[in-house]
Amino acid sequence: MDDRQFLAFRAPADCHAPDDTGTPCAYRLPGTGEDIAADSWPAQRLAHLYLCCGLSTYRIAELAGQDRQHVTRTLHRAGVALRSRGAGRQRPLRHQGGSPNLPQLMAELYEVARLSSRQIGQLTGLPERTVRDRLRRYGIQLRTRGAWNREDRRSVPEQLLRDLYQRLGMTAEEVGQLLGVSPHAVLRSAHDLGVPVRVGGAVPLPGPSEIELVRALYQDELIIAVLAVHDVAQMPSGGPIWARFPAPVPLSAPLVKDLYWGCGAGLKHIELLTGQPAMTVRGFMRRAGIPVRHLGGRTPFLRRWRARC
Repeated sequence: MDDRQFLAFRAPADCHAPDDTGTPCAYRLPGTGEDIAADSWPAQRLAHLYLCCGLSTYRIAELAGQDRQHVTRTLHRAGVALRSRGAGRQRPLRHQGGSPNLPQLMAELYEVARLSSRQIGQLTGLPERTVRDRLRRYGIQLRTRGAWNREDRRSVPEQLLRDLYQRLGMTAEEVGQLLGVSPHAVLRSAHDLGVPVRVGGAVPLPGPSEIELVRALYQDELIIAVLAVHDVAQMPSGGPIWARFPAPVPLSAPLVKDLYWGCGAGLKHIELLTGQPAMTVRGFMRRAGIPVRHLGGRTPFLRRWRARC
């Protein structure tokens, strides 16, 4: 129905209330055979447009050439119960005839195929925001977003990493070149999976030649004390960071300050202790005004660990 049809509208005699009970609409006007000017529409006609035609108060005011507040007051005086703001009129169901297994399909695409919400939207024809809303409604745990997310980062399979890096003695650079990933991703995967990492350096130093970082962090007395003060649980190694920390530990200035300056931990160490990406920790420190140490060299934690061992 276009605007001209609305402007010349007279409720038909068989108009019924919107509850589909067959009860005639209580607000319909008897056919008088006369057109009524839009700015003179009575309350009954406004109520009919609102209840039976599903128009909003904004749309009725536009058609009647009246102020919206005037339309609202008129409906109130006519005893019409207005819908809550933002509820909108009743809309037809979209995507009718779609797959009834949409929850299972979206779960497989998101959790098994590891597609992003944008990619799922392109496949299903849904907006990305709708996809994320549906995933929450279906009880699917959402991955973090952005360039620093934890779940979609490139990683090396554990068995392959142990064969190449641990058994064959290849360096992180050589493993990265062979697999097409960066040396940083190789070392990060090793730390996540609990694979002992060789301690490098231009000058060989006395002490242990390998370190399983997560275990070493949880054996440090200073770090244990800080985690206990801030009520941060210990998560053993043996899986990627998103599996160890399904919900990352919320960052706070006292926690980051104690770990970074009090314990001498690095950004990667804080990631392994909290589940927050290292660059997220770095951005938090910048916003919180926490200074950083000079680049280069081992962190105080690693120097303390080597002295202890």
